[in-house]
Formats: sequence, C-alpha cells, structure tokens
Amino acid sequence: MTSRTNASGRPRATLQQLDRVIDSRYLCLADREVIYDMLSTGASHRTIATALQKSPSSISREIKRNSSPISGYRPYDAHRKSVVRRPRPKPSKISQSPRLKSFIKEGLRQRWSPEQISHKLVLTFPDDQDMRVCHETIYQALYFQPRGELRREVSAALRSGRTRRITRKNPEQRTSRFRDPMINISERPAEVEDRAVPGHWEGDLITGAHNQSAIATLVERSTRYVMLVHLPGDHGAESVRDGLIQTMSTLPAHLRGSLTWDQGVEMAKHKAFSIATGMDVYFCDPHSPWQRGSNENTNGLLRQYFPKGTDLSVYSPEDLEHVAQELNARPRKTLDWNTPAERLRDVLLTA
Repeated sequence: MTSRTNASGRPRATLQQLDRVIDSRYLCLADREVIYDMLSTGASHRTIATALQKSPSSISREIKRNSSPISGYRPYDAHRKSVVRRPRPKPSKISQSPRLKSFIKEGLRQRWSPEQISHKLVLTFPDDQDMRVCHETIYQALYFQPRGELRREVSAALRSGRTRRITRKNPEQRTSRFRDPMINISERPAEVEDRAVPGHWEGDLITGAHNQSAIATLVERSTRYVMLVHLPGDHGAESVRDGLIQTMSTLPAHLRGSLTWDQGVEMAKHKAFSIATGMDVYFCDPHSPWQRGSNENTNGLLRQYFPKGTDLSVYSPEDLEHVAQELNARPRKTLDWNTPAERLRDVLLTA
C-alpha cells in the first residue's frame, strides 16, 4: 500500500487528483501556469484576472495562499497545495470557535436571521477576522442532520420554523401555472419602470382568516392612488377577473396603461382581463415582491384597517371606498407631501 503522506507528514496528492478538473469556475494547472508567466513579466493581479476572466480577489488569494516564502509562486507547487486542501468534509469554523458559536447562538435566541448575524459580526468585531462567517455557513450548521431534540431546536431558532431546506428550481425550469402565456416584467416598457407616465398599476390580494376571504388592491405607480376591489364571494380567477374589469372600467382610457401582478393563480384569466380593458398584464418573477414595491407598501398600510386573521368578507364596497379615500388623502413623502388624490386630480386636469 502506498503512503498518502509525504516525508513531512502532510497529505500527498495523487496523479488522479492533480489531473482532475473540478469546474471552470476554479483555477486549474493551465491557469496557474498563466499566472506564473504573467507574474514573471510584472503584470498586476488585475491584469492577470482580466486575462483569465476571474475576479482580482481570486488571483490575489491564489498567489497569497499558494506561494512559497523562498521560491515564490510556482504553478505546479501551487496546484499541488490547492489539491491537498480540496478534500471534504473539513472542520466547521463555527465548531472550532466557541466565541463565534456563542455569538451565533445568542443571535438566534434573539430571533435574528443568519444573514443579520453574519453582518452584525462584521460591525461588532471589525478587526477580528476570526469572527467572520457567511450566512450560508450558519444555515448549513443548523440544517446538518437535525434529529429529535435538535430538530426542535432548529425549528425554534429559525423564523421560518423549517427543519429542512427547500430545494428551489431554476426559474427557467419552472412550468407556467397559466394556460395563456405570461408577459414577464422584464418586457415592461421603460416608461412604466421610471413612473414617468401615469396609468400603470400594480395589483395583489390581501387575504383574510384561513385564506377564505380577500380584497384586491390596486396602486397607480405614478400617483400612488389606491383602488380596492370588493370580492364578496371568493377570490378565484373568474371573480378576480370580473372585479378588476369592473373597477378598471371606471377609469378613463389614458389611465388604463398596464397592470403588474405576481404569479398568483387568481390571475389565471389575465388574457380575458387584457381583452376587456386593453391593458397588458406583466408578471413579476417568483418570490420578488420588491418588483411591486408600491403595492407591497400599500398592503402594509391596509393592514391597519384590515388586520391579519380577520374575515374580510364582512366589509362592504362602501367600507372599502372609505378606506381608499383615507389612504388617498394622506400626504406622501414620495409625492413631496402632496396626496395621491391631488396628484390624480392634476393628471385628469392636464389630460
């Protein structure tokens, strides 16, 4: 049996390991030869990074890690050192540092997310590189084979309450939930994006107790004007379609530009809505509520009137109109302290 260590007792890389190419993202022997040649000509790390299509930090880290204090950077030595460090699993940084582990546990006890803990470490220990860990490392430490009592601890530590990670598909691999083709938000005209032209709306549903009742919310992107759609029976695709058509039909044609919505099943009849109103419907990317920022903010304000867990079907169209009027009469910082109602009035007067 051949030894797996060299004379100094350090692990020795096999020929198979040295020749193995892991991924194009990582430096291979050929890349290291280029680094050696360019360093010999006095090229900067940034110039080398450009030639190899890598980040300058990757090149700087490669040279720092794999150079010899005597002979400097040598491609074959560098490659061998890199391969020796490659085997997994490695000891967890969290498990090796009681101080880091204690900080993370205290953050989780205060219901901080792993990302918040990671950034707080940098602010709390600005000069201590040992007190650094990315949020993904914290997640991996939490999710690694949780069983029994530990599973309950993980559930209590994370705000999501999940004890297992959820595999998420690539957006390009997702199948559309609608029969009619969707128009993605990436195809939305620039005039909608910069809010320069009024008449483009964002929409969503706020739901009541047990998801049994709902109100459709509409916000005009330029004026922040709010309209609420009464859905007394249900919030299925046909009811939402009819409610939106009825509400949008009260507007003049120049204020019926487009509608941006998420990919909720309630918009399965979006094609019929577009035909009836002349408005294109643009759909946000999955799990991207910031793409409807005005609507998300408005939904938060509406929860002052319609708290979560209440039955929204008890509210009449008159109740919804009263709430919408109150919101539209609020001075808004983003409107230079004008109200949405005043901005919409100006739009109607200049049309």
